[in-house]
Amino acid sequence: MFPYAAYLRVYEPVTAFPEPARTLWTAYADSRRRPRRIHALGAEHRGAARRVVGAPPEVAPDRESRDAYVRRVDDAIYVCPWETRLRSWLAFERFRGEHAAALAAAFVPPPLAERVARDFERWKQAGRPLRPHILTSTWHVPLDWFVPFARRERCLMLGAPGTGYGAPEGAPDDASQEHAGHGPATAAPARTLIYVTSMGEARRRVAAALPVVREHLGDGSGEVFLLSAGRLDTLGRWLGEFHPRALVELDYGGLVHLLDDRALESDESVAEMAVALTGMERGEAELTVAMYKRLLARWRPVRALESAN
Repeated sequence: MFPYAAYLRVYEPVTAFPEPARTLWTAYADSRRRPRRIHALGAEHRGAARRVVGAPPEVAPDRESRDAYVRRVDDAIYVCPWETRLRSWLAFERFRGEHAAALAAAFVPPPLAERVARDFERWKQAGRPLRPHILTSTWHVPLDWFVPFARRERCLMLGAPGTGYGAPEGAPDDASQEHAGHGPATAAPARTLIYVTSMGEARRRVAAALPVVREHLGDGSGEVFLLSAGRLDTLGRWLGEFHPRALVELDYGGLVHLLDDRALESDESVAEMAVALTGMERGEAELTVAMYKRLLARWRPVRALESAN
């Protein structure tokens, strides 16, 4: 079972990477030994679990991961590096900032925590990039993550024939699914719900939504469940740091195991967000409130499971 987390990923064209990374990622994409797209999340999770259960735990790997998620569109290769070491550092930094020192020490011994912090500081001082290609959200999908996408860009696979939706361009490179109106190609091999769009569309949609949200919902970061200009601006700045011809993917990840088939089939969060934003822009308060309430009604119970016994 995967962790109950969703992921926002950016896949950059392999040509956007400087040498020697470009050559290495090109060879990696053609390698038969790399984790296939449909198994990659599981492989990443197993590695993380081994590090966490150690005594003492391995907060961050000694070396950066050489693995990545890969997509192919036409003849182009797109790569989303796992960046396990960087993401582990960032996650640990957030963990220490959100918890009292005594509580943090109960999970990671202070000498180890200080060593990890020193390693990360050396990374920063070397001028290495600090923006990961992957963002993670546990127990829910943040509302701002729905903004970069459109309903037609959804790909749903429930793990059995006759349950898929038409895949968008650039769907998983080695996953099979049913194409709308044409019947199943094969049985879907995994339970997934993803959206994929171009970086240009993602940036355009976020940029268009930002002034509307700022006017109607304010600038603050707000409650974790709520949409705000602060959160949307942060998302837009993150997207702006990548290649303009990249792809952006929203993956429900392990959250699909908290929702039954009917709930996944009826999940229209992206469409509801688009309608809510349109309602805000047009001053249609009743429509906006109705869509916003539907989003909150869907995701608040999922987030509440974090504290369930």
